[in-house]
Amino acid sequence: MPLTPPSDPAEPALFTVDPPPAGTAAQGQAGAPGRRGASAPSRTAGASGPSRTPAGAAGSVPQPSLFGVAAVEPSIADLAGLLAGPGQLDRMGGTVRVSVLVDDPWRVHVLMAELDRRGLVASWSRADHRYGVRTSYTVGLAALGRGWLAGGTKRPPAGFHLDGPRLRLWTAAAGEPDGDGFVLRLGAADTAWWPLVGGALAAVGLPADLVPAGAAGPAYRIEGRRGTARLAELVGERPPAAPPGRWPGTVAGQGA
Repeated sequence: MPLTPPSDPAEPALFTVDPPPAGTAAQGQAGAPGRRGASAPSRTAGASGPSRTPAGAAGSVPQPSLFGVAAVEPSIADLAGLLAGPGQLDRMGGTVRVSVLVDDPWRVHVLMAELDRRGLVASWSRADHRYGVRTSYTVGLAALGRGWLAGGTKRPPAGFHLDGPRLRLWTAAAGEPDGDGFVLRLGAADTAWWPLVGGALAAVGLPADLVPAGAAGPAYRIEGRRGTARLAELVGERPPAAPPGRWPGTVAGQGA
């Protein structure tokens, strides 16, 4: 049953999906896109993610970062970025869904569009003063579930790594500027795995300090202009729904 659009115009309403970049084909076009029943992507998501396919012909655009969002095509394995942060997994039979609570309406818009690009049916709801975004239960996420769920508990799989698309989803769900740095919030119950996630950040050139639970945490804080410039390079351009001052590379005083 579709949700009634919220009365507050600042809240998510119709969730118009941003068109894919020119020259690329949207996934799931065998059916209506995204939350209206898109067919599953042809690639499956392994525990640590499939090998990536370069996006675009070589030499047609400036050389992208090896790990950046412009260098690879979207994949459902990118939802590992949500799970590195506060995202959660639920299993029902042979199907799995991914969900995350976010603080701001713009984050709902961005995540709904990103999930749609990956051929995933998604929905949202209010949760007190926050918003819940979740995929439908689908066998397409079963491999992600096998990698991330051990006895019903979320934990990163062997070979876990981060790249631009995964960081983009994490930033959209739980990223926030913090002075001259940028914080990526973590799941409060995932303390045992925070060091592994921190190592994955460092491996892509984002050494970060762990911020303990509190007003700004738990989170990893990427320090200074150099760190935020590297994050901006990886996550790509600001989504239209994101306020200019809330996305890496668009915050005053955080230029490279």
